[in-house]
Amino acid sequence: MIVLHARPSPGFRAEVDNVFGPGVVTHVDEAASLESVAGEITTLLHVLTPVTAEFIASAPNLKLIQKIGVGVNTIALDAAREHGVAVCNMPGTNSQAVAEMALSLMMGVLRRTCFFDARTRGGEGWTADPAELDNVGEIAGRTIGLVGFGNSAQRLAPVLKALGAKVVYTARSPHDVDYEFWPLEQMVAECDILSLHIPLTEETRGTIDPLAMKAGAVLVNTARGELVDEERLNRALASGHLRGAGLDVFMREPLDPSNPLLARSNVVLAPHIAWLTPETLTRSLTVAHENCRRLTANEPLLHQVI
Repeated sequence: MIVLHARPSPGFRAEVDNVFGPGVVTHVDEAASLESVAGEITTLLHVLTPVTAEFIASAPNLKLIQKIGVGVNTIALDAAREHGVAVCNMPGTNSQAVAEMALSLMMGVLRRTCFFDARTRGGEGWTADPAELDNVGEIAGRTIGLVGFGNSAQRLAPVLKALGAKVVYTARSPHDVDYEFWPLEQMVAECDILSLHIPLTEETRGTIDPLAMKAGAVLVNTARGELVDEERLNRALASGHLRGAGLDVFMREPLDPSNPLLARSNVVLAPHIAWLTPETLTRSLTVAHENCRRLTANEPLLHQVI
């Protein structure tokens, strides 16, 4: 049994049937437990709901956890290893969507798109305080730091350069590219915009301190919320130390209604959808289908993490 644990849109459901065949994949809502399918499931198509050690231990026929995306921090990897369950991801399938979202968040913060949209809808667009326009800006002329230089960052970099930005990056080691490699500490202290493109690990958790960023800078996060000290982010935004932030991910998801980020006009928010486009889903489901075929044929799996 192949199970998709998600809350798919009608288009997502249709594409699952198109790629796998009608009725081949069993759908379980992301808010529901997988307990009812634990005895039969062989492959789990995993999106965001954590895959726990308890579930893995309860599923004797489970052979593959296929992440629809890249990050595997929501999977109990040690338990998968202990029970002989393969874990695969699919790097590159969502890089175009994430790169575009990062760019849109940068521009949304710099141009205060949400603020002016709300004022215009409220009949106050043309009568807004002219001082509000003192807080807008352009990509051109700014130094933009890409923290991590994987697929999404590599797609984003030339676009930013074409718009007139100075692009710098950090990674585990320098790449043979036309952008400067900076240490992370220098990027945090000197970049006008910092965009996060690294996985969440114990080493990267909390690695970005917003209060250590350049005064007036912008933080963009389409990677993982736990990379950033969110309490210090709120302080940096409230004090005006940061110009703003564009956030698709958070320390706790869904966002608690009491989270101060929700009340900040200098923040553009999205519900962890940077990766989620119909085009991404088609690419992702194609990889997932191929790995299911390979599992059945006892062939090497694509992008196996464990």
